Amino acid sequence: MKGTTLFDKIWDSHVVKSIPDGPDVLFIERHYIHEVTSPQAFEGLRERGIKVFNPKRVIATPDHNIPTKNQHLPIKEELSRIQVETLKNNCEEFGITMYGLGHPLNGIVHVIGPELGLTQPGMTIVCGDSHTSTHGAFGSIAFGIGTSEVEMTLASQCIMQPKPKKMRINIEGELHKGVTSKDIILYIISKITTGGGTGYFIEFAGSAIRSLSMEARMTICNMSIEMGARGGMIAPDEKTFEYLKGRDFSPKGEQWEKALEYWKTLRTDDDAEFDKELTFDANDIEPMITYGTNPGMGEKIVGNIPALDEVEESSRTSFLKSLDYMGFQPGDKLEGKKIDYVFVGSCTNGRIEDLRMFANAVKGRKKADDVVAWIVPGSKKVEKQAIEEGINDILEEAGFELRQPGCSACLAMNEDKIPAGKYSVSTSNRNFEGRQGPGARTMLASPLTAAAAAITGKLTDPRNIL
Repeated sequence: MKGTTLFDKIWDSHVVKSIPDGPDVLFIERHYIHEVTSPQAFEGLRERGIKVFNPKRVIATPDHNIPTKNQHLPIKEELSRIQVETLKNNCEEFGITMYGLGHPLNGIVHVIGPELGLTQPGMTIVCGDSHTSTHGAFGSIAFGIGTSEVEMTLASQCIMQPKPKKMRINIEGELHKGVTSKDIILYIISKITTGGGTGYFIEFAGSAIRSLSMEARMTICNMSIEMGARGGMIAPDEKTFEYLKGRDFSPKGEQWEKALEYWKTLRTDDDAEFDKELTFDANDIEPMITYGTNPGMGEKIVGNIPALDEVEESSRTSFLKSLDYMGFQPGDKLEGKKIDYVFVGSCTNGRIEDLRMFANAVKGRKKADDVVAWIVPGSKKVEKQAIEEGINDILEEAGFELRQPGCSACLAMNEDKIPAGKYSVSTSNRNFEGRQGPGARTMLASPLTAAAAAITGKLTDPRNIL
């Protein structure tokens, strides 16, 4: 008998019922909600006269619509204010724990789950947000769901899902200096395209992946969705257990030992088979930047935008449309292009390690005069830690400002919008047209590459400032 993959071990142990030639009914251990995709779900429960099945398994936090300045004041944007107030009212009515604006545990949903120890190996986790795949870094099955599925999970603590196919992506070898997990994932997507993972749940493996910190692993899993995958995951190991030990909601005492015993079984068997397997050489990965309007349009920062004859004929029209939006030409050199904004934050790169990386790179230097920079922690805990560690002082000395937590400029749903036509180097996860504001031109990069751009005012190889 063949061995079992990590994905199968977790999925199969959570199947309540299999529908012949149909989906599985999957038990969900942790359900995260925020203000954008939950209002209609609660309204649906009300219309049917249903209560939340297990409020203790649901955790809420406002993040998408909240401002990142003056959080003690009422939210200015009316729609944002209504959404945040609606979440608060719904949670009070249905008995759900919510970490509201200003609460010491508030933050981006995919940042607070792991840092509070709510996200644990072996769990099934859902949220009405595509980047729920972040939590897969802990060896859990985590994926985004739609509003009707949010209602289904609130009502039954289960969800109906077809079982995805399985892919393993191995990154083997040692990473170069200045290469981060963000560069790894942008490199992978540039190789397999934004549709390369469609229909699959991906396990990331290999020596380069094992060498990464938990925060870096979260960045990889976060963007697995950008290659079309249902989610991404990494097998738990000693780094995972060390990260979780002693956190607010992690098991304690005897329960910890019992959990640890189970968590150590969560790995893919040596003889297990995947539907597809890919291997990349870590040595080939350099600092990356996107130049187009999807995350697959990425290139080494020292490289050039592809020439037209390097692009498949069927993709040339969309390629040229994308470059036209960005104000670029085929074959353009990337390094040296002028930029206007820098955004460090989001559920991709808003953790303490990301802020440390940025601060270390700008320490003793000054922000370029014509660059607007938004440095946004992913949670109140990250904000507090940044202040306690002196990161805030380093940023201020270099001409930056640490804002308050929230999704911020990742998406144009709050006050932090990039103006039309302006170039933004962003550590977030999507560079679609208008993603950071109508007409905004977004280039995705790591916190290191963002730091290099912020102090030079142009696209710069971060290895030049290390």
